[in-house]
Amino acid sequence: MYMHGIDLRVTDEFKDCLVLNTRMAARAITRRYDRALRPYGVTAAQFSILATIARKPGHSITEMAKGLAMDRTTLSRNLDLLAAKKLIVLNDGPTGNSKLCSTTQMGAKLLETLMPEWRKAQAELRKLLAEQPLEDFLASLKRLSAL
Repeated sequence: MYMHGIDLRVTDEFKDCLVLNTRMAARAITRRYDRALRPYGVTAAQFSILATIARKPGHSITEMAKGLAMDRTTLSRNLDLLAAKKLIVLNDGPTGNSKLCSTTQMGAKLLETLMPEWRKAQAELRKLLAEQPLEDFLASLKRLSAL
């Protein structure tokens, strides 16, 4: 059976696509963390960035982007938002246009407040994953995608 040049039997294979299911799971996990962190005015991505800066202060944006596997432009946009909220400071680095990041006292305090929320979300997701056999990775991704 064909529709618009696509063999519809092939489309059934997409339900088991690792890329599709991984991306869906990542979005579902992000939504869950975003909901937990929303009352504190930060997203899951911003929390990860803030925690990374606190753990490894003084790294350049390029180093952080590589360590977070994040696009440099996306990271810069989030850093600007964190700086506007006075949670981090961006200082000039040793070379031309490089910037170094560090948390402010307000950022460190917020991170301390957020840690229990993050740990709770971590525990919930770990429990959800533990309910399935480890070798059934695809089923776990589909389950996470449904969150």
